[in-house]
Amino acid sequence: MTTLLLVDDEVPFVETMSKRLNKRNMSILTAFSGQEALDLLKKNNNVDVVILDVKMPGMDGIDVLKEIKKDYPLIQVIMLTGHGTIESGIEGMKRGAFDYLTKPCNIDVLLNKVKEAKEIKAKHEEKITQARIEQIALRRGD
Repeated sequence: MTTLLLVDDEVPFVETMSKRLNKRNMSILTAFSGQEALDLLKKNNNVDVVILDVKMPGMDGIDVLKEIKKDYPLIQVIMLTGHGTIESGIEGMKRGAFDYLTKPCNIDVLLNKVKEAKEIKAKHEEKITQARIEQIALRRGD
């Protein structure tokens, strides 16, 4: 099961999207601010993908993205942007976001992006595991 963290200051959007994603066999965590999202990530080490709104009061999505990529580089982040903030989505991509979508987004398109993002995370984790195995084998002289 894929674990998503959905971060947006618009409560109705988060509630609706959570229900829709949950029906599609996703485990959903929600946060209504950037700081709340970072606090949740500290407590939950099983998040695969973060769906992150760019425009939020206080800590905006780009700032949250920077912190996520610094502290949790394997977690993939999909940025959500309003119609007037496509530049912010592109800025997010430059800073390590997996992709960006404009709101409102089609649920099937979002699910495909989530699937792709989780696959990339799994490949990175597999490479790290393989490198660790090789390192142990070298130390043991195998």
